[in-house]
Amino acid sequence: QGNLVESGGGLVQAGGSLRLSCRASTMITSTFSPLVVGWYRQAPGKQRELVGLVASDRTTSYADSVKGRFTVFRDNSRKTTSLQMNSLKPEDTAVYYCHIGHSWGQGIQVTVSS
Repeated sequence: QGNLVESGGGLVQAGGSLRLSCRASTMITSTFSPLVVGWYRQAPGKQRELVGLVASDRTTSYADSVKGRFTVFRDNSRKTTSLQMNSLKPEDTAVYYCHIGHSWGQGIQVTVSS
């Protein structure tokens, strides 16, 4: 469906913020717009888990562990989704993946130091 390119991430101290972005570079807008876009993460030794998602009607859903701290955005005209992460905790350290339709991003490391 489309090649997903992630950006952002890196190392941040606990309490800090980061923003991840994901662009569906080869997807056309009419394909992107009706899809659910989401972010997942996988910490070492753990299963991949849902972080948050936003549907085409802008309804959202978040993991309990990130509610109130993380926000998922979508921009249909730019075929992008972003994950704004505030009040980061060491337990948020993981590789983060965007997911759009049947496609996955390449994964991007987020490390939160205590």
